[in-house]
Amino acid sequence: MNLVIDIGNTGTKATLFDGNMLVRKERLLSDNPEAVAMFAGSTLIDGAIVSSVRDDPSELLAYLGRNISRVHHLTWQSHYPFVIDYDTPASLGVDRPAAAAGALAHHPGSDILVIDAGSALTLDLVSGGAYRGGSISPGLAMRFRALHEFTGRLPLVSYRSGFSFPGRTTEDAIAGGVLTGIVYEINEYIRTFEEKHPRLVTVITGGDGMMLMSRSGKKMFLYPDLVAEGLNFLLDTNV
Repeated sequence: MNLVIDIGNTGTKATLFDGNMLVRKERLLSDNPEAVAMFAGSTLIDGAIVSSVRDDPSELLAYLGRNISRVHHLTWQSHYPFVIDYDTPASLGVDRPAAAAGALAHHPGSDILVIDAGSALTLDLVSGGAYRGGSISPGLAMRFRALHEFTGRLPLVSYRSGFSFPGRTTEDAIAGGVLTGIVYEINEYIRTFEEKHPRLVTVITGGDGMMLMSRSGKKMFLYPDLVAEGLNFLLDTNV
């Protein structure tokens, strides 16, 4: 059984894989060894991989190393199924190439655009056997929160499916503006990249992935656990 730990900007996700099959996943309250040990329980772990874009996972890696024979800390210097063609690879959040590796495992040999609709909206391109970089912008919840926190009177609005567009109330104007804006952004990125890569495969993941895909109208493949799948793939290729 493989243990995958993904320490993200807003939380830590733990996943167990039996081969390529996802067995169990959970959002942990902490990334400390005690929380990970409680998640794993009595499961026999053959290998573990840790990806972190936030904390230094040294304590967790030391704990895992004492109990598991195969442990890998994912960095930009790890082995990927593509070349990292990025000017500042040390600053690259490793969840981005991990998701790209997961997408390439689903679509080997393809040019791929990976959309991760989570706390941030990231888009990453893999083409010609290389990770080419991409873009980072605020995610859906962050856009709603920014309008409220950086203005004097605009209310805090959250996503809802029913709103008038054009908005006939302030709440509808915000809901429609944020949601329609992020969908237009995604669609224009896809259109732009498809012009250069006519056989481009677009995949989407993240907490808002399914909802944004349904509103986009563009052809996409939805993989809700793409980062975890990519990390599981990279564990086997690095250790």
